[in-house]
Amino acid sequence: MRVRVEDSQVLVERPSDHRRDRALHGLTRALIANMVTGVNDGFRKVLEIIGVGFRAELVGKKLNLVIGFSHPILVEPPDGITFVVTNPTRFEVQGAEKELVGEMAAIIRRFRPPEPYKGKGIRYEGEQIRRKAGKSAA
Repeated sequence: MRVRVEDSQVLVERPSDHRRDRALHGLTRALIANMVTGVNDGFRKVLEIIGVGFRAELVGKKLNLVIGFSHPILVEPPDGITFVVTNPTRFEVQGAEKELVGEMAAIIRRFRPPEPYKGKGIRYEGEQIRRKAGKSAA
């Protein structure tokens, strides 16, 4: 791939029309577009905590999660990531790198993924959890 800047536009050109070159052309273009969007606007993932007594708070730059374990979980953000707690059950992972924001949100979600019976856990904003019926009394 050949990338050049012309009149404040980033142009990506492929050397041939082969299948692999077409795929790499689209990939390169998308990665550059995400870099530009990240620098201009930034990316964010909103997570919600569902459960009685579950909450999140900021301790300095670290995210403190109380999610039903015997101890609170302290999550330290890597370089380029910031946490914003809008209310105790809702927080955001923000940053300029799309991949890093998504990975950090996934790591946090893995601490307590939503369970199918009561729906308790950490979920993405707008995520639908398929609920299961519990044992029925016979």
